[in-house]
Amino acid sequence: MPKMKTRKAVKARFKVTGTGKLKRTRPGRRHILIKKSSNRKRHLAKSRLVDEGQVKMYKIMMGV
Repeated sequence: MPKMKTRKAVKARFKVTGTGKLKRTRPGRRHILIKKSSNRKRHLAKSRLVDEGQVKMYKIMMGV
């Protein structure tokens, strides 16, 4: 059986923490920032953890 290839898009979007959880950035901080308030942009800048129901799937895709 050949090795499974890493999904590069998934690897670029998530980082693995020391405890094995996945960190992600919030969507909505890339463009059209003028109309968004400073408060909203500041909250979007903070990272979040991936939901527990999806961690297994993303780890398999990342090859972790």
